[in-house]
Amino acid sequence: MKISDSLKGIIVETICLLYILLFVYAALSKLLDFENFQVQIGQSPLISAHASWIGYAVPIVELIAVVMLTVSRLRKAALRLSLALMTTFTAYIFIVLHYSSFVPCSCGGILEKMSWNVHLIFNIVFILLAIVAMLLHEKLDQQISNRDYSRSLKWIAGIIASGTAIVIFLFIWSEQMMHYENPFIRRYPRHAVMFNSKLDLKFNSYYFAGITNGRIYLGNSTAPLQLLSADTNLKNKKVERIIFTEKNVLFQRPLIRVMDQCLYLIDGSVPAVFNGSLKDLNVPKKFNGLPYFDQAEPLDSSRIVLRSNKGKDLANIIGVFDNEKSKSNYNPKLLQKQIDGVFDTDGRLLYDETSQKIVYVYFYRNQFITAGKNAELISRIHTIDTTSHAKLKVSYLKNSTERKMSAPPYIVNAGAAVHNNLVFIYSKIKGRFQDEKTWDQAFIIDVYDVNKQSYLMSFPIYKIKNEKLKSIMVTKNQLYAIIGSSLVLYDLKTILKKEIKSAE
Repeated sequence: MKISDSLKGIIVETICLLYILLFVYAALSKLLDFENFQVQIGQSPLISAHASWIGYAVPIVELIAVVMLTVSRLRKAALRLSLALMTTFTAYIFIVLHYSSFVPCSCGGILEKMSWNVHLIFNIVFILLAIVAMLLHEKLDQQISNRDYSRSLKWIAGIIASGTAIVIFLFIWSEQMMHYENPFIRRYPRHAVMFNSKLDLKFNSYYFAGITNGRIYLGNSTAPLQLLSADTNLKNKKVERIIFTEKNVLFQRPLIRVMDQCLYLIDGSVPAVFNGSLKDLNVPKKFNGLPYFDQAEPLDSSRIVLRSNKGKDLANIIGVFDNEKSKSNYNPKLLQKQIDGVFDTDGRLLYDETSQKIVYVYFYRNQFITAGKNAELISRIHTIDTTSHAKLKVSYLKNSTERKMSAPPYIVNAGAAVHNNLVFIYSKIKGRFQDEKTWDQAFIIDVYDVNKQSYLMSFPIYKIKNEKLKSIMVTKNQLYAIIGSSLVLYDLKTILKKEIKSAE
């Protein structure tokens, strides 16, 4: 059945009107809530790195297409532009649904009213409408025969192929930038962790001592020989007392560590390290010949990694003490001085039993270090924020023999945990396109892959009243956080479990 030219004209006009309504609504909805739109683009698993210019480009191009669609002599170009836009949007949604690491929230406009799958179908319908309008307009414009549609079809195929290729290119480029050259844009996959339960500790003096054999252990800084434990679901709580019979040891800041079936009592200000069996809670074995230190983590029953002040000008230095040899092996090149070698190199010393790596996370700069069990450097990895140089003011007192901070420090990384080649860092720095509500209501944890030396994702841990996040600990399936006087358990969801498994 032949369609009259008047009906063809009506169909083309109707399709153009539908596109005008679609683009006007989509562009205005983005511009009226532009900050939120840019935040949503920044959370995209495909184009995060390009959020700064895509946020402006999309609504502007949509409005350009609207103007062109209203001008008769620009109708052909306008329909081609409309098809190109819808193709890129459709390719974007298809890749998000089938190939991206996670499916983000909506990105403004009509998409907020639809699911991703419904919007994909919606876009495909509009692509088909654009193709129909292009073919009918071409026939009206040149009075071509049905056999002469090949040129128009080539144009359509070229536009669809080009639009899809652009999205794929942006996706690959963005992934490279986000993981290895991140412009300080965080990605928040939905439900990376999920709240499970909370244990009221009554006091805010608890800290993580370790986890082994299905139980998590906490020490108490005001009751040094007390050991609190619970199963991994925070049930079956038990409080025990460590047996310590050694006399004439003047502990000042003793800490408990639990690893495998060993129990450690550590105080670098004495200095002293005692260890024994977790089973009988006795720590009779003493490490001899220890240097003074301010942080230490056990590596095995006879060795610890420690941070001391044996470096030049009493700068921080990391080394491994071997009790069997009564000797410390320091690596003066691990920590890099920027200001004074003490405050500027301050950080959190960690050890992961699974990967057998030492990890040191700087507090005041965007970097953490990984090292082997002999303190040999493996890698220096930058976090995604931009603070590469510590922002500190140090004053020297008593003829330069004492030093102190003369202004509050600019904290970058406030805490960290490591598990199986993944480093979890509690960041204090707000990223680009950061959602204000999430930033105000939650602690932000950034996740890095040590093997790939890349940023993976971020997730929020929501605050409990106005309590501070003291520390975190991560296992294969759970994340634990001490927030004020509460021990909070979060279950790791599929996206994080996959990353932990792939990092093995």
